[in-house]
Amino acid sequence: MKTCLTLLFFCIHITVNAQWQSSESDPTPLHRSQKALSDVIVNDIFSPPVASRIFAYANIAAYEVQAKKDKQLLSLTGQLNGFSGIPNLSPKQISYSLSSTYAYWQVAKRLVFSDAVALDSLNSILKWYKTKGYPDDVVENSMAYGKTVADSILFWVDKDNYKETRKSRRYSIVKKEGNWAPTPPGYMPAVEPYWNKIRPLFLKTADQFKPAAPPVYSKDKDSPFYANANEVYLTVKNLNSQNLSIAKFWDCNPFFLNVNGHMNYATKKISPGAHWISIAGIACRTKKLSYAQSSYTYTATCISLFDAFISCWDEKYRRNYIRPETFINANIDESWQPILQTPPFPEYPSGHSVASTAAAVVLTKIFGDNFNFDDNTEIDYGLPVRKFTSFNDAANEAAISRLYGGIHYRPAIENGQVQGRAIAAYQLQNVKMKKNNSKM
Repeated sequence: MKTCLTLLFFCIHITVNAQWQSSESDPTPLHRSQKALSDVIVNDIFSPPVASRIFAYANIAAYEVQAKKDKQLLSLTGQLNGFSGIPNLSPKQISYSLSSTYAYWQVAKRLVFSDAVALDSLNSILKWYKTKGYPDDVVENSMAYGKTVADSILFWVDKDNYKETRKSRRYSIVKKEGNWAPTPPGYMPAVEPYWNKIRPLFLKTADQFKPAAPPVYSKDKDSPFYANANEVYLTVKNLNSQNLSIAKFWDCNPFFLNVNGHMNYATKKISPGAHWISIAGIACRTKKLSYAQSSYTYTATCISLFDAFISCWDEKYRRNYIRPETFINANIDESWQPILQTPPFPEYPSGHSVASTAAAVVLTKIFGDNFNFDDNTEIDYGLPVRKFTSFNDAANEAAISRLYGGIHYRPAIENGQVQGRAIAAYQLQNVKMKKNNSKM
């Protein structure tokens, strides 16, 4: 009788263990984490560059834990600027999934304003692990290791010059013809003028991939600059319904301001980087990738976006280029308005073009050229699903949306895409994340 009871207990113990261990490859907690963090970032109204920073560091924390387990993944230690790796594993039994998720949120909640909301998101996701039968000691061990990993990542994060840029002097507008000036309706001050001081992840310097110079500012109607401005003017005046839908779908402006009489209030929107992280998640779900494979995909995309924004913002404040709205109102038609609200920073190059193209190149490397997907990212913001035949198809549409929206000239779009491709190509050549693939 005693032997039978012992065998019964042994069988139950094995079944419980098998239950939680079979959930280790389930990417649900990671996918939920990306969406929840995106919601926190939208709520806190972070700029696109700052949003990319939050996503990148949180995902690197999760990825590094996965790289300790998955034999196909390589640590980013020594590959990212200043990154010396995470602590070694504890001898205690852990869940790599839970440790990754916990590390993700411990980093994320330090980098957002709404840390209490972030903690609520973490606690909600931790309940998922409980439903899968994760033993209390495994949960405790996993959280302890995740916290240790997060602490090491945050130590590295603290040295990326972000805090120093918060103390920089207020940006002074240079009042000169052809220079950027704040635009209606909010006339907001320049956003992140010192972002080129942030330490890149894999680029050597912020100006490593400077795009070609834009046309010289000119009021001459025969000049290339005037022709570009006139193209924006006429495009918006003659916009068809399809191009209007494209402009609105890719708006992704966290600074959108509603003006109703003397009342101003913000409409919170997703950032362009978060939109591409959502696309990465759509691709992972479509291919039914595991937690480790999804972490690899998210992290590779986030790394690309992070450095793309540093490179783009470096050029924006070097050129200090005038926005179409400012020039057209002063020189072509004072009553003209863009379809999209002009964001509060210089025009050249287009951030959507640089970041979207860089992300698309990386995702194409992972999933291939002809990857059909339905992009439902903007459903939460009242916009319908759009269908794409490839990541490059989506990036091209994101880029040209800026012309349709009336907020960028064509050179900012086309040269921005060249810049994005160069950044991604450099990443693919120099950041090795998989053992079974020489690059990426």
